[in-house]
Amino acid sequence: MLIDINTPSHCIFCEGLDTKIKNPKHHPSYEITAACNLNCIFCYSRVAAEAGAAPREGYYGDENPKAITISQYGEPLLAGAHRLISIIKGLRRKFGDVRIDLQTNGTLLDEKSFSGLEPLVDIVMVSMSAATPQTYAKITGGGAREFKAALKALELVGRSDDVLGVARAVYCPGINDDELPKLAALIESLGVDELMIQPCTVYAANEERLRAAGFDFESSSRIFEILEVASACKRAAPSLRVGISGCILAVFKQLLDNGVSPEDLRFLRRDARAGALPQVKRMWRFSLNPTLV
Repeated sequence: MLIDINTPSHCIFCEGLDTKIKNPKHHPSYEITAACNLNCIFCYSRVAAEAGAAPREGYYGDENPKAITISQYGEPLLAGAHRLISIIKGLRRKFGDVRIDLQTNGTLLDEKSFSGLEPLVDIVMVSMSAATPQTYAKITGGGAREFKAALKALELVGRSDDVLGVARAVYCPGINDDELPKLAALIESLGVDELMIQPCTVYAANEERLRAAGFDFESSSRIFEILEVASACKRAAPSLRVGISGCILAVFKQLLDNGVSPEDLRFLRRDARAGALPQVKRMWRFSLNPTLV
């Protein structure tokens, strides 16, 4: 089963791939806004914003990055494509040929904005955790228009020769278990390169919303299930690169290398519940002045 599952391209260079690091940090990121035009039931950015704890705009992380995510909070295109392009150009001037990963919900990524971004980014990750408008609405609060716009964004990145197109799905047991393989087949048909599946992290402020949507909290603790779902996705879309969070995959492989049997992996549990608030573990370094970039 592990043979068919890959380390997501976005996870390459992340500290989480090294199981010897006790408190690994995510990639450096440039945060633009905590605001979003969707309202996902698992969103940590909204939790932080409502508590007044959202990160201020700027670059967070090492001064010699290999990859930068734009951004891990909010929807970056709410700042406008021109502003986003300016930020990326500023980061390129400062850091050179660093990998730039754009993380977006896709609803604002149209042909015009993508044409300006395409030469500047290496990976575009479009958040998509459903294969139908009904489940999309349950997870994101978005309607049919947003669902179609996100699929159009996946089609845009899927047909690009210059950008690695990734659908980033959050696994919500009880809500989208059956839909993720259907999603895999759908995005494969759009030419998307990769499906990245992440487990859902539960913040206290989101528990009631998740429960109301049918989220299975017990299943969310059984981390082997995400591997089973990923394998089902691979069977549904054989030519698609399918990966689960690299830090989880690294732990699986380490355990197997240490003699743990594949069947014993089924007994692994994780605490899906996080603390009250998300935290940026990386240091704030600078922000780019809009008038200068």
